[in-house]
Amino acid sequence: MAARATTAEPAAPAPTADATGPGRLTELRIRGLGAIDDVTLEFGPGLTVVTGETGAGKTMVVTGLTLLFGGRADPGRVRANGRAGVEGRLALPPDSPVWQRAADAGADPDDDGSLILARTVSAEGRSRAFLGGRSVPVGVVSELAESLLAVHGQTDQLRLSRPAEQRRALDRYAGPEHLALLERYRAAHDRWRTAAAELDRRRTQARELAQAADVLRHGLEEIEAVAPEPGEDEALATQVKRLSDADALRAAADEARMALVGDVTGDLGGGEVPQDATAALAIAERALAASDDPTLVLLAQDLADAVAVVSDVAAQLSGYVADLDADPARLAEVLDRRSLITGLVRKYAEVGEGVAGVLAWAADAAHRLAQLDVSDEALEQLAAERDAARAEVDALGAEISAGRRSAADGFAAEVGRELAGLAMKSARVSFAIDSHPDEPGPEGIDQVALLLAAHPGAPARPVHKGASGGELSRVMLAIEVVFAGADPVPVMVFDEVDAGVGGSAAGEIGRRLAQLARQHQVVVVTHLAQVAAFADTHLVVDKSPDTGAGVTATDIRAVEDDDRVRELARMLSGLADSDTGQAHARELLAVAGQARR
Repeated sequence: MAARATTAEPAAPAPTADATGPGRLTELRIRGLGAIDDVTLEFGPGLTVVTGETGAGKTMVVTGLTLLFGGRADPGRVRANGRAGVEGRLALPPDSPVWQRAADAGADPDDDGSLILARTVSAEGRSRAFLGGRSVPVGVVSELAESLLAVHGQTDQLRLSRPAEQRRALDRYAGPEHLALLERYRAAHDRWRTAAAELDRRRTQARELAQAADVLRHGLEEIEAVAPEPGEDEALATQVKRLSDADALRAAADEARMALVGDVTGDLGGGEVPQDATAALAIAERALAASDDPTLVLLAQDLADAVAVVSDVAAQLSGYVADLDADPARLAEVLDRRSLITGLVRKYAEVGEGVAGVLAWAADAAHRLAQLDVSDEALEQLAAERDAARAEVDALGAEISAGRRSAADGFAAEVGRELAGLAMKSARVSFAIDSHPDEPGPEGIDQVALLLAAHPGAPARPVHKGASGGELSRVMLAIEVVFAGADPVPVMVFDEVDAGVGGSAAGEIGRRLAQLARQHQVVVVTHLAQVAAFADTHLVVDKSPDTGAGVTATDIRAVEDDDRVRELARMLSGLADSDTGQAHARELLAVAGQARR
């Protein structure tokens, strides 16, 4: 395994993707982002640490990962060349739900079976995302990130200080049945608030709503009185034309019929008429049929078929003439009906919509009229719906509150055990749950606060008030370890969550991160040698001035054996070649190796 700086050539394909476990990130390439010109990182399974001097660009690794997985594009991070890019290669098991979502977006796996993601950002802020070789909306990648990547940093510590986040953590710990109950509560709460708001609206605006209802009701009554049918306007137009042109249509049909079959009925007045088509065709057919020539006999059969067709058309013309109605009274009736329909169309339909527009208006008006009903019966029904929803809210809210109280002790105990291993043996974690059944909110009836007593005799205080920065980091890490077994996210990234921590606590943080790495791929940006000693893969960010370009360049390399010892010595004492520092570094590696075994 190696991490290497690259030129402008594309990253070489990774080896055959390891599709075991929940999946992992195997490769990351960053171009033109912050101090990074062009580097490619290869990640192994387990725990990967990223170390380096302050300001060297360690955080750009996290920034690149966040950008790759749909994070906000900051054009201020783009180098002077005007475009930044991040590419990543994921090895996923065949049953990962990511594959189906990627297929829906038109993405294809790479030749080795991995999934490639890419993101580009211009200095102007324009951003594009690619998935499996296809351009996709950034939102698609963000959606995938929810099941692929979790990034934790200083902002997550701030988020953990919010009561809403603490309540969500407790609900998550309570389990899937509790979360399903919470979904039912949210739906009932929404129905209750909607019904209550609608009832209040109808009561306070009764006069205005009644006037609006009268207008709609009048329109519906007018339409119901005429009762137009779909397509009736077009059918009436056809009837009017036929009735108005009945004489001309009859003359045309009779002339055509006479030409085909002659005046066989005498309806046309008899006398001399030209030879009809049927007679002429029959004469020709008989002449050909009398021949012994096979070709002429076949032609005779074709003429016989033609005679049949002509006779059929003539019969249809006779029926058409018989159905023509020249009754003036019927014409007047159709014209009156069309006038009524036209009036409705002008009043209730948009231009060009016809009767369809009238019927659409009526359907919409009926729906709106139901919402404007301020009758006693309607208000009583709405009040009953509100009360039923509120009763469900109360019942579910009480059940959810009981579930939270039941889960709180177990959650606090597990977090407390983890804190004991993080050099906070005397710390006590608990939850304060203050219930307000008369004031149900969208998430229940409880106000939840995570409390911390950092040492014996200290009062339990909200965690963001009772914990230092280092203690808050350890509380967050303890919560992550508690959730690790149930968390489906395969890749976890921690950005200097060990800030403000030192001594034995630092070593315990490394131990816990290594424990997380048994079930996840964990990437940690750290400044602590005690944490870095637990790594399966150790990446170092180096910064050096590029005198030719006049800018600072960043390289990222993997370190092993003696190089790793020198990096740990630098982190411990600031002197990579110090014999004392290197001896301490080797001791750290030995202790970490024994702890991992």
